[in-house]
Amino acid sequence: MENKTTVNMFILLGLSNDSHFQIPFFMVFLVIYLITLVGNILIIMVIKADSHIHTPMYFFLCNLSFLDVCYSSVTVPKMLEGFLAEQKTIPLSGCIAQIFFFIFMVGTEIFLLSAMAYDRYVAICNPLRYSTPMNHRVCMQMVLGAWISDFLDSLVTTIFLTELSFCDSREVNHFSCELPLLLQLSCTDTFGNEMVILTFSMTLGFASLLLILASYIISTIIRISSSEGRHKAFSTCAAHLIVVLLFCGTAFIRYVRPAFGYSLAVDKLISVQYSILTPMLNPIIYSLKNKEVKVALRKVLGR
Repeated sequence: MENKTTVNMFILLGLSNDSHFQIPFFMVFLVIYLITLVGNILIIMVIKADSHIHTPMYFFLCNLSFLDVCYSSVTVPKMLEGFLAEQKTIPLSGCIAQIFFFIFMVGTEIFLLSAMAYDRYVAICNPLRYSTPMNHRVCMQMVLGAWISDFLDSLVTTIFLTELSFCDSREVNHFSCELPLLLQLSCTDTFGNEMVILTFSMTLGFASLLLILASYIISTIIRISSSEGRHKAFSTCAAHLIVVLLFCGTAFIRYVRPAFGYSLAVDKLISVQYSILTPMLNPIIYSLKNKEVKVALRKVLGR
């Protein structure tokens, strides 16, 4: 029988093995991470400080900003460490923990984006009755439902992952521990894990994306008779649709795609988009043309 060494430590190869790129990459992603933290924390402070914008839309936006801070902190600090470290290692327990929190944050954000889509649908289609279906209790239930359901999702996935064994190969060609790559390194049968990933990915990806598109395109814009009303509705929906396409689209491509015929470099770029760039862009996209946020921001900054 062939002897196999059990692996308890992995090597993260990062974005590039070229030593000349490590410091420039470190500086670029450090700036992105700082912008992400400052932008999202500022959004939370602004919303909390101004009672005039204590509405369901900003309640969800505040939760999204908090989620983006947590989400980006799952992968970026370890990625930054890897740019400077000679030994780019991570223990198996650390890898599993990173995957757990990553799946937890991704799924919660998808459900939260769906809740925000429903909020915009009610605000545009039923403005006079808006406060009835979108009261504080309902909003709290939506947010708690998103966090709890995806905690269970990530817990189930991680439990399956702990049953796997890893032998010989320990190089992860990525800047973080991602579930598909870890499954490729396993020396035990991963069929059950792959079915869990496929089931949850299809459910989260398709159900949430269809809910968002139906809420906006079908139920909102098409049902508005006047061209002026349609233009206003589209303007309101545009920012959210951009965020959905950037986040859900790239995450879905990353996790539900064939196991062959793809480039590792493209894979890494897709991961950078939904795990690092999207949390940075969210506060900019949602607040750039938002007059209420701008006014509240001036108050907080004392201008």
